[in-house]
Amino acid sequence: FHTRMGEIDLVAEHDGTLVFVEVRMRTSERFGGAAGSITAAKQRRIVTAARLYMARLQSEPACRFDAVLVDGEGAMRWIRGAFEA
Repeated sequence: FHTRMGEIDLVAEHDGTLVFVEVRMRTSERFGGAAGSITAAKQRRIVTAARLYMARLQSEPACRFDAVLVDGEGAMRWIRGAFEA
């Protein structure tokens, strides 16, 4: 989902909860790796985009913000509830 204010990599539903997912890949752990690249400013842009997405819905469901982190070797971690709105 892409807006002028930000974008969301994946929008999904899990057990009745709307899930906004940020996918990050970093080949190095330098500077915090994939997790460290989701800065407070990036989180604000994701939350703003999520609010715009939900404004289009008839009712506002429960939601959460997840992160999928990929390292340089292709190992993937899914962090549920990575940050709050």
